[in-house]
Amino acid sequence: MKTFRTLALPILALAFAAGLDAQDRPASPRGEASTQIGDAWIVVDYGRPIKRGRDVFAMGGGYGQGISTGGVWRLGANKSTRLMTEADLMFGDQRLPAGEYSVFAELAETEWTLIFSSWGAKEGGREDNPDAIWGSYGYTPDRDVLRTSMGVTTSEMSIDQMVILFTDVTAEGGTFSVWWDDQLASTPFSLAK
Repeated sequence: MKTFRTLALPILALAFAAGLDAQDRPASPRGEASTQIGDAWIVVDYGRPIKRGRDVFAMGGGYGQGISTGGVWRLGANKSTRLMTEADLMFGDQRLPAGEYSVFAELAETEWTLIFSSWGAKEGGREDNPDAIWGSYGYTPDRDVLRTSMGVTTSEMSIDQMVILFTDVTAEGGTFSVWWDDQLASTPFSLAK
Protein backbone atom coordinates (compact mmCIF):
# COMPACT_ATOMS: atom_id res chain seq x y z
CA MET A 1 0.00 0.00 0.00
CA LYS A 2 2.89 2.35 0.83
CA THR A 3 4.38 1.73 -2.64
CA PHE A 4 1.03 2.58 -4.23
CA ARG A 5 0.89 5.94 -2.39
CA THR A 6 4.51 6.67 -3.25
CA LEU A 7 3.77 6.15 -6.96
CA ALA A 8 0.29 7.70 -6.96
CA LEU A 9 1.33 11.10 -5.60
CA PRO A 10 3.85 11.94 -8.38
CA ILE A 11 1.44 10.63 -11.02
CA LEU A 12 -1.40 12.79 -9.66
CA ALA A 13 0.93 15.81 -9.50
CA LEU A 14 1.94 15.33 -13.14
CA ALA A 15 -1.68 14.91 -14.24
CA PHE A 16 -2.67 18.08 -12.36
CA ALA A 17 0.23 20.03 -13.91
CA ALA A 18 -0.72 18.81 -17.41
CA GLY A 19 -4.29 19.93 -16.79
CA LEU A 20 -3.07 23.39 -15.78
CA ASP A 21 -0.96 23.63 -18.95
CA ALA A 22 -4.02 22.81 -21.08
CA GLN A 23 -6.05 25.47 -19.25
CA ASP A 24 -3.34 28.09 -19.89
CA ARG A 25 -3.28 27.36 -23.62
CA PRO A 26 -5.19 30.03 -25.59
CA ALA A 27 -8.08 28.92 -27.78
CA SER A 28 -6.38 30.61 -30.74
CA PRO A 29 -2.61 30.63 -30.20
CA ARG A 30 -0.46 33.32 -31.81
CA GLY A 31 1.42 32.48 -34.98
CA GLU A 32 4.04 34.12 -37.12
CA ALA A 33 4.79 34.05 -40.83
CA SER A 34 8.06 35.55 -41.98
CA THR A 35 10.25 35.73 -45.02
CA GLN A 36 13.37 37.56 -46.07
CA ILE A 37 13.75 39.03 -49.53
CA GLY A 38 17.18 40.53 -50.07
CA ASP A 39 18.05 42.28 -46.81
CA ALA A 40 14.43 43.02 -45.91
CA TRP A 41 12.29 41.01 -43.51
CA ILE A 42 8.51 40.77 -43.78
CA VAL A 43 6.80 39.44 -40.65
CA VAL A 44 3.14 38.76 -39.87
CA ASP A 45 1.98 38.23 -36.27
CA TYR A 46 -1.55 36.79 -36.01
CA GLY A 47 -3.95 34.69 -33.97
CA ARG A 48 -4.50 31.20 -35.42
CA PRO A 49 -8.15 30.21 -34.97
CA ILE A 50 -9.10 26.54 -35.04
CA LYS A 51 -12.09 25.27 -37.00
CA ARG A 52 -13.51 23.10 -34.17
CA GLY A 53 -16.17 21.55 -36.42
CA ARG A 54 -17.57 24.87 -37.63
CA ASP A 55 -18.57 25.62 -41.20
CA VAL A 56 -16.20 28.58 -41.15
CA PHE A 57 -17.13 30.25 -44.39
CA ALA A 58 -20.78 29.08 -44.67
CA MET A 59 -20.84 29.05 -48.47
CA GLY A 60 -23.75 30.90 -50.00
CA GLY A 61 -25.45 34.10 -48.87
CA GLY A 62 -23.71 34.12 -45.49
CA TYR A 63 -20.14 33.67 -46.71
CA GLY A 64 -17.72 34.67 -43.95
CA GLN A 65 -20.35 36.23 -41.69
CA GLY A 66 -19.47 33.97 -38.77
CA ILE A 67 -15.90 35.28 -38.57
CA SER A 68 -16.21 38.94 -39.56
CA THR A 69 -17.72 41.91 -37.79
CA GLY A 70 -19.45 44.38 -40.03
CA GLY A 71 -18.04 42.69 -43.13
CA VAL A 72 -14.38 43.12 -42.10
CA TRP A 73 -12.35 40.28 -40.59
CA ARG A 74 -9.19 40.76 -38.54
CA LEU A 75 -7.56 38.00 -40.64
CA GLY A 76 -7.02 35.82 -37.60
CA ALA A 77 -8.26 35.76 -34.02
CA ASN A 78 -8.13 37.98 -30.94
CA LYS A 79 -5.52 40.76 -31.21
CA SER A 80 -5.43 42.47 -34.62
CA THR A 81 -3.17 40.82 -37.17
CA ARG A 82 0.00 42.87 -37.75
CA LEU A 83 2.36 42.99 -40.72
CA MET A 84 5.81 44.54 -40.45
CA THR A 85 7.88 45.14 -43.56
CA GLU A 86 11.41 46.56 -43.69
CA ALA A 87 11.03 47.45 -47.39
CA ASP A 88 8.37 49.09 -49.54
CA LEU A 89 6.17 46.44 -51.16
CA MET A 90 4.11 46.57 -54.34
CA PHE A 91 0.69 44.96 -54.62
CA GLY A 92 -0.12 45.39 -58.29
CA ASP A 93 0.56 49.07 -58.99
CA GLN A 94 0.03 50.11 -55.34
CA ARG A 95 2.94 50.81 -52.98
CA LEU A 96 2.87 49.79 -49.31
CA PRO A 97 5.59 51.83 -47.56
CA ALA A 98 7.95 50.08 -45.14
CA GLY A 99 6.38 50.05 -41.68
CA GLU A 100 3.89 48.25 -39.47
CA TYR A 101 0.21 47.77 -40.28
CA SER A 102 -2.93 46.09 -39.01
CA VAL A 103 -4.28 43.63 -41.59
CA PHE A 104 -7.95 42.97 -42.35
CA ALA A 105 -9.99 41.34 -45.10
CA GLU A 106 -13.41 41.77 -46.64
CA LEU A 107 -14.68 38.33 -47.65
CA ALA A 108 -16.60 37.21 -50.70
CA GLU A 109 -16.81 33.72 -52.23
CA THR A 110 -14.81 34.55 -55.34
CA GLU A 111 -12.51 37.35 -54.12
CA TRP A 112 -11.28 38.79 -50.84
CA THR A 113 -10.08 42.35 -50.34
CA LEU A 114 -6.85 42.49 -48.34
CA ILE A 115 -6.62 45.68 -46.28
CA PHE A 116 -3.51 47.25 -44.73
CA SER A 117 -4.46 49.87 -42.15
CA SER A 118 -2.69 52.36 -39.91
CA TRP A 119 -4.90 51.33 -36.96
CA GLY A 120 -2.76 50.20 -34.03
CA ALA A 121 -3.42 46.93 -32.21
CA LYS A 122 -4.63 46.84 -28.62
CA GLU A 123 -2.99 44.27 -26.38
CA GLY A 124 -6.37 43.58 -24.75
CA GLY A 125 -9.98 44.35 -25.51
CA ARG A 126 -10.33 46.82 -22.61
CA GLU A 127 -7.20 48.85 -23.36
CA ASP A 128 -7.99 52.58 -23.57
CA ASN A 129 -6.23 53.72 -26.75
CA PRO A 130 -8.18 55.72 -29.35
CA ASP A 131 -5.55 54.98 -32.04
CA ALA A 132 -5.77 51.20 -31.68
CA ILE A 133 -8.46 48.53 -31.98
CA TRP A 134 -8.93 44.96 -30.73
CA GLY A 135 -9.42 42.58 -33.63
CA SER A 136 -11.64 44.44 -36.08
CA TYR A 137 -13.97 45.94 -33.47
CA GLY A 138 -14.15 49.66 -34.16
CA TYR A 139 -12.53 49.34 -37.59
CA THR A 140 -13.21 52.24 -39.93
CA PRO A 141 -11.82 52.52 -43.48
CA ASP A 142 -10.51 56.08 -42.99
CA ARG A 143 -7.15 54.62 -41.84
CA ASP A 144 -6.75 52.24 -44.79
CA VAL A 145 -3.33 52.58 -46.40
CA LEU A 146 -3.80 50.01 -49.18
CA ARG A 147 -6.54 47.68 -50.43
CA THR A 148 -5.87 44.90 -52.93
CA SER A 149 -7.76 41.89 -54.22
CA MET A 150 -6.97 38.30 -53.29
CA GLY A 151 -7.98 35.40 -55.50
CA VAL A 152 -9.85 32.64 -53.66
CA THR A 153 -9.79 28.95 -54.50
CA THR A 154 -11.46 25.99 -52.83
CA SER A 155 -9.00 23.28 -51.83
CA GLU A 156 -9.78 19.57 -51.94
CA MET A 157 -8.57 19.34 -48.36
CA SER A 158 -9.44 21.34 -45.27
CA ILE A 159 -6.94 22.86 -42.85
CA ASP A 160 -8.11 22.89 -39.23
CA GLN A 161 -6.03 25.82 -37.92
CA MET A 162 -5.72 28.98 -40.00
CA VAL A 163 -2.30 29.73 -41.43
CA ILE A 164 -0.78 32.76 -43.13
CA LEU A 165 2.20 31.99 -45.31
CA PHE A 166 4.48 33.35 -47.97
CA THR A 167 4.62 31.15 -51.06
CA ASP A 168 6.50 31.21 -54.36
CA VAL A 169 9.11 33.57 -52.87
CA THR A 170 11.87 34.79 -55.20
CA ALA A 171 14.48 37.56 -55.04
CA GLU A 172 11.81 39.94 -56.37
CA GLY A 173 8.75 39.05 -54.26
CA GLY A 174 6.26 36.28 -53.63
CA THR A 175 2.66 35.51 -52.76
CA PHE A 176 0.86 36.42 -49.53
CA SER A 177 -1.51 33.52 -48.74
CA VAL A 178 -4.17 32.74 -46.15
CA TRP A 179 -5.52 29.17 -45.82
CA TRP A 180 -8.30 28.09 -43.51
CA ASP A 181 -10.88 25.34 -43.84
CA ASP A 182 -11.01 24.68 -47.59
CA GLN A 183 -10.48 28.32 -48.64
CA LEU A 184 -7.12 29.54 -49.92
CA ALA A 185 -6.81 33.26 -50.63
CA SER A 186 -3.67 34.74 -52.15
CA THR A 187 -2.23 37.84 -53.77
CA PRO A 188 1.17 38.45 -55.35
CA PHE A 189 3.53 41.15 -54.10
CA SER A 190 6.98 42.39 -55.04
CA LEU A 191 9.69 44.59 -53.59
CA ALA A 192 9.28 48.18 -54.76
CA LYS A 193 12.02 49.37 -57.06
